[in-house]
Amino acid sequence: MRKLLGVVAAALVLPAALIAADKVESGLKEGASVPAFNVRDVTGPAKGETLCYRCRYGSRPTVTVFTRDVNDNVKSLVKKIDGKVGENKDKKMAAFVVVLTSDPDKVEPKLTEIASKDQIKNTPLTVIEGDAGPEGYKIAKDAEVTVMMWVEGKVKSTHAFGKGQFDAKAVDAVIADTAKILN
Repeated sequence: MRKLLGVVAAALVLPAALIAADKVESGLKEGASVPAFNVRDVTGPAKGETLCYRCRYGSRPTVTVFTRDVNDNVKSLVKKIDGKVGENKDKKMAAFVVVLTSDPDKVEPKLTEIASKDQIKNTPLTVIEGDAGPEGYKIAKDAEVTVMMWVEGKVKSTHAFGKGQFDAKAVDAVIADTAKILN
């Protein structure tokens, strides 16, 4: 009987350990202060300017998506986040997307097309030069997508996804977590 219980326990623990081993650590931890950083706005109200949306949004509840590529799942997330921002204007919710790239000029037309085609109205799509992300933000090299949510300048939630991990379920999990900055 003890052997059977040991086998069952191992069967339950091993998959959890494997999942944990694949988990990407990226972004600021819950409770961390959110430092300022500059991006180049491609589609937002400051289109063409370099600015600090972190500074502009101040203490407002904010979602920031750091991504290396704007694939279909990222577009789905952006559309849903944009909708959330629109639904929560009374709570002054804000969001922006930061594409990490070594070639911002190449990415900008794609972002403009996405904003137009998907009618992204409340969420600026921006670029930052370089794959490392803003200094001090601890964006992992193996993270394809890192989402941080903060309010009052303190991180309330961070989600990180490695290659092939960001799927429809991940999008839904991120959207559900916006409740942490809206309550």
